[in-house]
Amino acid sequence: MENVFKHLKGRFAAGLFVVIPLGITIFILKFLFNFADGILGTYLDAFFTALSHQEFYFPGLGMLCGAVVIYLAGLLATNVMGRRLILMWDEFLSHIPLVKSIYTSSKQLAQVFKEGKTSYRRAVFVEWPRKGVRAVGFVTAEVERGGERLVVVYVPTMPNPTSGFALFFREEEVMECGMSVEEAVKFVVSGGVVVS
Repeated sequence: MENVFKHLKGRFAAGLFVVIPLGITIFILKFLFNFADGILGTYLDAFFTALSHQEFYFPGLGMLCGAVVIYLAGLLATNVMGRRLILMWDEFLSHIPLVKSIYTSSKQLAQVFKEGKTSYRRAVFVEWPRKGVRAVGFVTAEVERGGERLVVVYVPTMPNPTSGFALFFREEEVMECGMSVEEAVKFVVSGGVVVS
C-alpha cells in the first residue's frame, strides 16, 4: 500500500511539472489572442453584422486586420513621405500633456527592442550593489574620463530588463560571466531560473 501511495505521489508530482507550464502557456496564448483579436474584432463584427443584417462572428478577423495595419504602418515608415508624416505625428503627440509621457516612453521602449542585442556588446559580472555581490550586466559603451578608461555597464532589474541602472566601472572591475548576451537576457527575464 505504501509503494502504491509513493508511486501515485511521484507520478502526480511529475504530472504537475508537465501540466502547469503547459496550462500557463495555453492561458497566456489564449489571453493574447483574445486581446489582439478583440481590439479590432468587435468593431469589424459589428460592421459586417450591420451590412449583412445577420449575426456575424469570424474568430481571428481582428488579429488578421491588426497584422495588415502593422504591415501598412511598416510600409509607411520605410518611405520618405511616410517618415515625414510620422515625424509630424510625433511632434503633434509630444505637445499633448498626458499623451506625451505615455507615447514617448512607449517609443523609447520600442527602440530598445528594435536595437536588440546590438546595443549590448557583451554580458559581464560586476560587484554591485555592494562589494562581494555579483550582478549580471551588459557592456554598452567604453569611455575615457580624466585619463581613465571606464566601461559603461547596464545592470537590469529582474524580471524586466528594460529598467535598470547605467553604471561606470573601471575595466579591471568588470569580470567575464561566461554567458552570451542572449543567455544573460534569458537569465534576467527568467528571474535567475534559466542559467546556462
